[in-house]
Amino acid sequence: MKFETLGRHILVEYYNCNEEMLSNPKLIEEYMNNSALNAKATIVDSVFHHFNPWGVSGAVIIAESHLTIHTWPEYGYAAADFFTCGDIDPWKSFELLEKLLEAERSESTEIPRGLTSKIQKFAKKDLGKISHKPEAI
Repeated sequence: MKFETLGRHILVEYYNCNEEMLSNPKLIEEYMNNSALNAKATIVDSVFHHFNPWGVSGAVIIAESHLTIHTWPEYGYAAADFFTCGDIDPWKSFELLEKLLEAERSESTEIPRGLTSKIQKFAKKDLGKISHKPEAI
């Protein structure tokens, strides 16, 4: 049975990544933006921060939702999430980022977001048909 949802959210753990890359905020931002574009997402903005002495956190805001990452270079580890709606496939972002970070292993979970039947059920008004397509920016 296929459920109608507003979006798809994948949570990813990347292990044994290139530690030098994980501490470079400019490179991580470039990789995250490229990952968004690989899924054919529309980038609205991106913000990244380098923690002293290491580690990067950042977000790429896309018209179709967002991509985020947090890195721990000292462990060769990165946690990322790819939340998309519409026809954007978050797995395209995941696949490219895995290659770019040179991860030896990854684990992931996909969570359906905005189950339309529940939104309708809990709504306090008639919502009509719920569309899962984002509006153009």
